[in-house]
Amino acid sequence: MGRQYKVAVVGATGAVGETMLSILAERQFPIRELVALASARSAGAMVAFGDDEVMVRDLADFDPAGVDIALFSAGGAISKEYAPKFAAAGAVVIDNSSAFRQDDDVPLVVAEVNPEAARQRPRGIIANPNCSTMQMLVALAPIHREAGIERINVATYQSVSGAGRSALEELGRQTASLLSFQGAEPERFPVQIAFNLIPHIDEFMDNGFTREEMKLVWETRKILGDESIQVNPTAVRVPVFYGHAEAVHVETREKISAARARELLEAAPGVEVVDERAGGGYPTPVTHASGNDAVFVGRIREDLSHPRGLDLWVVADNIRKGAALNAVQVAELVVGEG
Repeated sequence: MGRQYKVAVVGATGAVGETMLSILAERQFPIRELVALASARSAGAMVAFGDDEVMVRDLADFDPAGVDIALFSAGGAISKEYAPKFAAAGAVVIDNSSAFRQDDDVPLVVAEVNPEAARQRPRGIIANPNCSTMQMLVALAPIHREAGIERINVATYQSVSGAGRSALEELGRQTASLLSFQGAEPERFPVQIAFNLIPHIDEFMDNGFTREEMKLVWETRKILGDESIQVNPTAVRVPVFYGHAEAVHVETREKISAARARELLEAAPGVEVVDERAGGGYPTPVTHASGNDAVFVGRIREDLSHPRGLDLWVVADNIRKGAALNAVQVAELVVGEG
């Protein structure tokens, strides 16, 4: 038996934390001891880990000494306060929040795209990208390597699970209320989400884009290592429980055919191509992505309006691949170094 590791999951009672625990067990990560951490109000609760249950401990009272790997998914404020403490105690921190993504001395890693970046972590912290960036780049990286990407126009269709458990509950509550011919008062979202679309995710910035949209710009350039890539995003919240979808239009530096792009995607790690020109011959959040690990790509075609344009439809489970799975894959890269 190889080396075993002490692993901490911070935010273990959240949707992403629970999925991290599930994936660690599924992938048989070499764990000697697992520590589930959350806020004081969750301390004492039990969370599932494979066939076992683990008691949740209070993060504020926990001594990180001896932890080898810490997976954080408890929000940016918690990460900023506690991730440096875990790193100082010797742990490699893999953080799912936006707290460190733009820091030059923190690598931003997608396991299938830039795994080598995980080796250089001067602060002991590795950042997980935003879910929408993650799935887009798993699909676009093989095209970028082959032909170079000059510009990306992307519209995202993001499920409510990306906004947390309260958002899931609001969609369910509003849907039931409206189907009973009652009203649907918004609480978690600024307007009704049930049977609606909201072109607003995260806060608005001075340039008119939202922070969620700008994450697609900043993170794409950092992960692909190319500041010249132009990204024009629109992020939309849709009344879907799990799974983000994206309409992606790319302009490449060199001409690449739809057939060649399909070949590259079929050979790419983490990608499944579902691209038949027939009813149901394309991926959707419900029929393909939800509960699965792959990034699904369909509707692959050449852009009629640009000589070097490609159009893609990209779908993935935002909680699994968009957050928890990539964190565990990065942890696997870390333990595989030695």
